[in-house]
Amino acid sequence: QVPLVESGGGLVQPGGSLRLSCVASGSIFSTNSINTMGWYRQAPGKDRELVARIFRLGSTDYSDSVKGRFTISRDYGKRMVYLQMSSLKREDTAVYYCNAQVNGMMYWGKGTLVTVSS
Repeated sequence: QVPLVESGGGLVQPGGSLRLSCVASGSIFSTNSINTMGWYRQAPGKDRELVARIFRLGSTDYSDSVKGRFTISRDYGKRMVYLQMSSLKREDTAVYYCNAQVNGMMYWGKGTLVTVSS
């Protein structure tokens, strides 16, 4: 059972938009409160890096490379987090991973591939 499931990845042209979704469906989330949810990405040959995260009270944190282009949001009732991406660039190409923090531990999805290419 995968606790976090991403969707919405695909091929998009530079300058285009894409929205990623993630649902926290694992059993652990049924009995534990989710604190922070976020998105990370890993490009070919590079380490995984933070893209954006949203905290329990709604404050957000973005990497400098995506500020002004990406927007993170969450639906508390549905246990979902979203990443709206616009003005996509070739360097945004990566596998995007959803994560959720519960009781000080971080859980990950298997990722969804975003390819930005003309």
